[in-house]
Amino acid sequence: MAKTCFLYVGTYTRGSSPGEHRKEGIYVFRFDAETGALAGLGATAGPLDPAFLALHPNGRFLYAVGEILDYQGKESGAVYAYARDPVTGTLSYLNEQPSLGTWPCHLSAEATGRYLLVANYLSGSVVMLPIRPDGSLGEAADFVQHQGSSVNPKRQEGPHAHSIMVSRDNRYAFAPDLGLDQVISYRLDLERGKLVPNDLPHTRTAPGAGPRHFDFHPNGRWAYLINEIGSTLSAYAYDAEGGTLTLLNTAPTLPAGFSGTSHTADIHVHPNGRFVYGSNRGHDSITICAIDQTTGQVAVVGQEPTQGNTPRNFAIDPTGTFLLAANQSGNIVVFRIGPNTGRLSPTGHSASVPSPVCLKLIPA
Repeated sequence: MAKTCFLYVGTYTRGSSPGEHRKEGIYVFRFDAETGALAGLGATAGPLDPAFLALHPNGRFLYAVGEILDYQGKESGAVYAYARDPVTGTLSYLNEQPSLGTWPCHLSAEATGRYLLVANYLSGSVVMLPIRPDGSLGEAADFVQHQGSSVNPKRQEGPHAHSIMVSRDNRYAFAPDLGLDQVISYRLDLERGKLVPNDLPHTRTAPGAGPRHFDFHPNGRWAYLINEIGSTLSAYAYDAEGGTLTLLNTAPTLPAGFSGTSHTADIHVHPNGRFVYGSNRGHDSITICAIDQTTGQVAVVGQEPTQGNTPRNFAIDPTGTFLLAANQSGNIVVFRIGPNTGRLSPTGHSASVPSPVCLKLIPA
């Protein structure tokens, strides 16, 4: 396993005044996978709010959403493509495409590297973009508009697709929609570049849960969902044959007695499959859950403060030794993961970054 990684940090670049935004958007660090230390390597100048990032399966390309409402005079966000230098970590701009919906907030590449999937939060849609051999993006091959609403009149007045993840067998895509209280599932048609509604087109969550992000267990049989509004984490059995989800159990991400305002953000399963983590914005912590290795169910181990405000995305390094938390208040904090307990211990290593949103690690 590589002793160092490159860390890419997507950020919000908007300033406090209308029209003001920071030139630097995606920051690059070298991460020491033995000590947890971070060393800044620079930043990529470019577009407005390159917030969420995704790596190509071959590691040579990186993609970012432009979390905006207006793209070239149309109601749309943007998707940006970069080539990645494997030696220096430097990013070089390739091209961009409209996301065909507003406030794109998440994207992921399917395993063959031929398509990029994008979730548009505000308008509630998902898009499939072809990836050319040189890593650049073609015009959208497919677009699906979600429909409906749910019980929370302020947050669920319409569809709000919040992420889109591909199953480990690369046959299905799952799009948690916060506005609908549904995880919408699609069959991937890689020959035609289409998102085909699955035979069982969605899995309902608890009313008002607000599903946000989704991750699969390494064994491919379980999946885990974090619910933003309800501050809960749900475990599911995954049937790879039909691409269906069956609820196993749900656990709270907040400690008993907490009465403040908090909303979850991100979720990741540890590479060893024994733990799953979720971030709490408001409580400003990472919730640690143990995964029962027989049933797949989750049990809360505890919460660890992130040493900053509004932790959004976080990342676990490929060795499973460290967790890096991105606090939107302006820092990235590195924690060591207890191999037997899953608990987090501060390493003393951190880095200052303006409004970090998303972290992506790749071995150097």
